[in-house]
Amino acid sequence: MSRTMPTREVITVDGKNIVLQRDASPMINGGVLELAEALRVINIFDDKFQPSNYGLADGKPLRLYDGPTVKVDLSKRSKEDMGFWHRNSDAHEIIFCVKGSLRWETEMGVRVLRPGDMMFIPRGIAHRSTLGEESEAENVLVELKISGELNYVAED
Repeated sequence: MSRTMPTREVITVDGKNIVLQRDASPMINGGVLELAEALRVINIFDDKFQPSNYGLADGKPLRLYDGPTVKVDLSKRSKEDMGFWHRNSDAHEIIFCVKGSLRWETEMGVRVLRPGDMMFIPRGIAHRSTLGEESEAENVLVELKISGELNYVAED
């Protein structure tokens, strides 16, 4: 009985090699041999992913990913409103509410974000967040800052 030996496959992504072991079929992954961290899963509720300003009003989130056109931040608001207005003059902002609820005041109006809600704030629009009636002891947001142009293409 003939048996196919495992083979190695190298995939280069952004100049880094991810090395996979393939079994009999090229579609069966026998394991990641090198650079397994490229497929990273994190739990944003883990205490190690806690912004240094947790419980403070200064509004600085924890940067998780940083690229030339996209930045991904984790924000955990607990006790204090963001006491100041600010503008992102170099990037649009997309905010995903994961847990709790926050009230967002902008030059364009006021919106309340609840779990599952996503809001787009165009580049240059002043905004701030405040706690509201539905806020919890911990309100968790994922924020994308995108410097390139964005077009809304979903159907309402």
